[in-house]
Amino acid sequence: MNLLQAVGVEVRARTKTLIQDISLDLAPGEFLAIIGPNGAGKSTLLGALCGDRAISAGRLLLDGRPLGQWRKADLALRRAVLPQHSAVAFDFTGLQIAMLGLLAHRGRLSEPQMKALAEQALSETEALAFADRPYTVLSGGERQRVQLARVLAQCDADPGLKPFLLLDEPISGLDLSHQHAALAGARRRVDRGLGVLAVLHDLNMAARYADRVAIIENGRLTAIGPTRETLDPDRLSTVFATPIVRVEAAGGTAFLSPG
Repeated sequence: MNLLQAVGVEVRARTKTLIQDISLDLAPGEFLAIIGPNGAGKSTLLGALCGDRAISAGRLLLDGRPLGQWRKADLALRRAVLPQHSAVAFDFTGLQIAMLGLLAHRGRLSEPQMKALAEQALSETEALAFADRPYTVLSGGERQRVQLARVLAQCDADPGLKPFLLLDEPISGLDLSHQHAALAGARRRVDRGLGVLAVLHDLNMAARYADRVAIIENGRLTAIGPTRETLDPDRLSTVFATPIVRVEAAGGTAFLSPG
């Protein structure tokens, strides 16, 4: 069973419940967007799904097997994670950061092969110019593009594998052009059979790239389904406590908030 699943998942921090009774699954070949207000539990859910956040109830399954039973090295072959914040303790270059996504493949790939994959990913995210620059001198948006290259390289390292790609606010800090480039890169991998889950704040980007949308409110999953059905303006206006309208234009859908 090639799925990433959460079944009745709860996460607590001391006495506070961060998410509660959340069940969803991510299948290969689909893009699932997670939306919701600030503090709703979106990043907590993603942290649990990637194995970085301990759960207090429920089950997390990867390919039908409990996530906690996977060795870290094997898990790195089955999922790639872009967290909301990526701390770097050493003065790595952009290329070295991108190559970190290939550590699980070092026994199979040569150094030149790893470098070529990393450079290809940096080129895709328009970050190849930062290959030789120290990561610490890059702007927030430039760092984000380098980190995105890291997980894309991880996804592309073995064509025989179709890892899940988990992205937490992947377009934060990016200009509009690079926002589209980042999500289009994720979409291309979906079309190759990978499963992508992304926490997004931009409703228009979710509408443009996602196959399904899940809404998290106050730590609970309140809606999940096909993108157009789930992104209902009346529902969104209630979720985000502000009027939201849907506009059809130029063959696409846009969401506006008149305030």
